[in-house]
Amino acid sequence: MCGRFTLTATPQTLTEAFAGYAVPDKTPIRYNIAPSQPVAVITNTNEKRLDFFVWGLVPAWAKDPKIGNRLINARAETLGEKPSFKNAYKRRRCLVLADGFYEWQKKPGSKTKTPMYIRLASERPFAFAGLWERWQAPDGGEILSCTIITTEPNELLRPIHNRMPVIVEPADYDLWLNPGTRPEDGLHLLRPYPSHNMRVYPVSTHVNNARNDDPTCIEPLQADLFGG
Repeated sequence: MCGRFTLTATPQTLTEAFAGYAVPDKTPIRYNIAPSQPVAVITNTNEKRLDFFVWGLVPAWAKDPKIGNRLINARAETLGEKPSFKNAYKRRRCLVLADGFYEWQKKPGSKTKTPMYIRLASERPFAFAGLWERWQAPDGGEILSCTIITTEPNELLRPIHNRMPVIVEPADYDLWLNPGTRPEDGLHLLRPYPSHNMRVYPVSTHVNNARNDDPTCIEPLQADLFGG
């Protein structure tokens, strides 16, 4: 799964990485994004801009928006089957912007876990494949929410976790976001990202507390980085 991630890139860097999409000047720098918080997304509504949605999908048919707490991730293998995701998969796809994410690795013979920080070898921002929804409250208000799609891990991440978020290649952004793209046409995008283009290293348990949102979260415990 993907339960925490970062977006530390400046608005200028995001504008360069996502050319053609308007990026707010005050896009916040985040070192420890957690479920139920606002996340930066680009949707398939053709509005060509970065927006902020709640992380945790609230389907339009939900009676209680708290269901979003359980729907922060969606398995790529069952998107077309699960009631919570199948309609969004057909009609409401998005990119969730990030430049790194965390997974917790079990220590052999111990109940403790070591937080690991994963990013691209280039250290550039990237996009997770996501789905979004609009939920209407009885009082007329609305919640715009999203989920991150996960898949099987690549060789680099397999020793750490049995899932990884789907990272979309820049060349595939338009295909994923095209409202006319049929679900089956986008299936080949929902694959593990190549190991050789990623890096991972252990960080301190400072990141375990979602209230901690500062550079300490991504500081390596050791100098060596593990590459693909």
